[in-house]
Amino acid sequence: MKKNPEQRIELHGFNNLTKSLSFNMYDICFTRTKEEREAYIEYIDEEYSAERLTKILKNVSDIIGAHVLNIAQQDYVPQGASVTVLVSEGPIVEVPTESFHESPGPLPDNVVMQLDKSHITVHTYPEYHPSDGISTFRADIDVSTCGEISPLKALHYLIHSFDTDIMTIDYRVRGFTRDKDGKKLFIDHNISSIQNYIPEEIKKDFDMIDVNIYQSHIFHTKCRIRDFDLNNYLFGYTKDELTKAEVEEITEKLTTEMDEIFYGTNMN
Repeated sequence: MKKNPEQRIELHGFNNLTKSLSFNMYDICFTRTKEEREAYIEYIDEEYSAERLTKILKNVSDIIGAHVLNIAQQDYVPQGASVTVLVSEGPIVEVPTESFHESPGPLPDNVVMQLDKSHITVHTYPEYHPSDGISTFRADIDVSTCGEISPLKALHYLIHSFDTDIMTIDYRVRGFTRDKDGKKLFIDHNISSIQNYIPEEIKKDFDMIDVNIYQSHIFHTKCRIRDFDLNNYLFGYTKDELTKAEVEEITEKLTTEMDEIFYGTNMN
């Protein structure tokens, strides 16, 4: 079998490049009353409890071939949850050749990769506008690995695990490792865009923007859901129960909220 150039490189010691993936997702909802807002927050806290988030992170650790050393999880009052998974090297059964290619990673039912790791964390932030009827749920997931595979291989599963309107994804390779002659290697795989790790059936649903600094091995992709159906953003009722004026007002509030998050600026 012909090997990729990356596989033929002989290292001095182990591969100690650190590859960090930050996946930030947002779910937007319109809540007319205090009761609706409290019900939405309760739903989010139940849907994304520390227990369920722990299961998601365990599956991520399987995908990147990690051995779990310790798990710390916490549900917060009045809302939100956090999970931290400390992971270590797993037995390398076979060089994961597919990890060198820009392509979506597997889902948990077909995981075969094993390699070195460090940690995975998630924090959730349910919140709401004090007077405008907008409720927003944000989850921040960080996957940091050492070894041959990129944590971007977990991105497909992370998107699969959350109902997202907006995603902000950052990937960075830090540090360096050395080949057997002492030459520094600041990255050990080719990457042109985070988008190449997202399946086509998901990409067609989002508008995307890339901001990449190739010479620094920093990659950034923002995704905003393309099709807007107001019924997906109402909690406990449908738009058929609203007047035309209400539909227009709520639609404007929701789309403005999504634009502000996507572009990272307040809009008048």
